[in-house]
Amino acid sequence: MSTTFQLDTGTSRANPTPAPMKRLTVPAIRKRKVDGVTAEPVVMLTAYTARQAQLLDAHCDLLLVGDSLGQVIYGLPSSVPVTLDMMAAHGAAVVRGSYHAAVIVDMPFGSYEASPEQAFASAARLLKDTGCAGVKLEGGEAMAATVAFLTNRGIPVMGHVGLTPQAVNVLGGYNARGRSEAEAAKIVGDAKALDDAGAFAIVVEGVVEPIAVAITQAVACPTIGIGASAQCDGQVLVTEDMLGMFERVPRFVKIYENLAGTIAGAAARYAAEVRDRSFPGIEQTYQPKKADPK
Repeated sequence: MSTTFQLDTGTSRANPTPAPMKRLTVPAIRKRKVDGVTAEPVVMLTAYTARQAQLLDAHCDLLLVGDSLGQVIYGLPSSVPVTLDMMAAHGAAVVRGSYHAAVIVDMPFGSYEASPEQAFASAARLLKDTGCAGVKLEGGEAMAATVAFLTNRGIPVMGHVGLTPQAVNVLGGYNARGRSEAEAAKIVGDAKALDDAGAFAIVVEGVVEPIAVAITQAVACPTIGIGASAQCDGQVLVTEDMLGMFERVPRFVKIYENLAGTIAGAAARYAAEVRDRSFPGIEQTYQPKKADPK
């Protein structure tokens, strides 16, 4: 069931009104790629709040509740400190705000690496608490057994290879991956292992373009590029990055709007009107009712 949105005059918040549309499913996304070709690229953006999900939903096939919320929402230095509680809370909000896109929630660092059983417990909690369609985890061949374990138990998994932000301490930074032949071969092998294990899609992040093309040609499931290649089966960006909310963004980001400037400008105008007492005006205040002349 999908929705359109109408304004609730009592709360001044957008509330969903049912409209006939089914939410996209993981199998539908997986079937986009036929015989190695995806005729309609998969569109994915990050979302962390219900209102953000409402605005993005109609335009996306997938909404990713990324652990990037650590930096974007909480101001953390990396995604490593993000907790399962954070992901569950924001995941539930995005599911409530969306009715068309399939919602995928990131598994945070430390919630799945120890064992397939740990991963299942964490993923099951996310599905139960949020109503999301699936989870995403980082890592290649080392995580293949876990991906198979989850998939065989009814939990759809999106993989993530190349630049894996949760491993930033091992990688030594956010530089592009795959510049050496050995590393390039490992990344392609990681993607194949995840595909064989049953991943329904694989995010390919921050790799030199030929690797992204090679992975896309080598795996049966769709690839979702970010700092990869237009030849991937789909693309994802952090929404706040592409909306110009930050002064610095990765080189692979295209900025579609300058919302930071818009917001700062609006705040400056508001501050000026408060200080010169021109706000609130007559339109924003409640006046006494006129006395009945009778």
